[in-house]
Amino acid sequence: MKVHILDDWFDTLRGLPCFEKLSAHDVTVWTDHEPDPAQLAKRVEAAEALVLFRERTRIGAPILERLPNLKLISQRSVYPHVDVPACTANGVLLCSNMHSDTPSYAAAEHTLALILASYRQIPQQVASLKEGNWQAGVGRTLRGRTLGLYGNGRIAGAVADYARAIGMKVQFWGSEAGRERAAAAGQTVPPSREKFFASSDIVSLHVRLKPDTRGIITAEDLAAMQLRSLLVNTSRSGLIAPGVLEAEIARGRIHAAVDVFDQEPLVDTSNPLLTHPNVIATPHIGYVTEDEFDLQFADIFDQINAYAAGAPIHVINPEVWSEMGGDKPV
Repeated sequence: MKVHILDDWFDTLRGLPCFEKLSAHDVTVWTDHEPDPAQLAKRVEAAEALVLFRERTRIGAPILERLPNLKLISQRSVYPHVDVPACTANGVLLCSNMHSDTPSYAAAEHTLALILASYRQIPQQVASLKEGNWQAGVGRTLRGRTLGLYGNGRIAGAVADYARAIGMKVQFWGSEAGRERAAAAGQTVPPSREKFFASSDIVSLHVRLKPDTRGIITAEDLAAMQLRSLLVNTSRSGLIAPGVLEAEIARGRIHAAVDVFDQEPLVDTSNPLLTHPNVIATPHIGYVTEDEFDLQFADIFDQINAYAAGAPIHVINPEVWSEMGGDKPV
């Protein structure tokens, strides 16, 4: 198959063990981002299969209608960036392994790294030393502090394990079902949402972005956080109501450590989340490790091979395969 891989900005995949899985295919790797649907469709017009690099490119009708050769989109995890009805209307099969039993340990590790970097002022200390100065201030210890995890999924569970290993206390909040699961497992769940935000030294968000979770973190939530507390977001920027974090940061009450933004890639260096001294920001690298990529893209490339063999797996819109006359997909 003619396989086009989008948005591999550092040409990482060719050097991973999993890339060998595509040896039987004609592979093109694009190492830049093309935001214009018409231009993107022109560059990948020969593609029979598209590989998506997480949510770096939105796929909808404006692209799909220009790609008559396209038969398959292969990716991993959730797919809010893919218009599934448009895929179905254009006869394109979407395959995505939802990996329900494996957390992204890379994202959990990055969450802990951001917490450590903020509490120990690591970016500021490094910058000071490089400028010829010595210590730039005094950090804070994590042991004994309370980490509030908003969400009770796989990544939150891994973060909780790391936090407890360094002597932190952990408590949970989130949906009613999530709180019930946490309480049933013997975890600490505060009596109210306000108490959760007010009693957490650090609040870390671990919720999928869906229509019912967009803007779920409000101005009232952040206002309830105690002075000098830390908000960490390695999930999705849209979980926080628009402008709310920026406004609270401008007040100087809380700190933030963020890996996700409303606009990505973020190139506006005047963005307050990049300029305010109380914020540590990283460019959506929570899942960006060689190990995580090899794990994720092994699944993605397996999906391509399964399709080529006539037995697609992890199918999201099986009606497309049925219309092609294929047997029921896995």
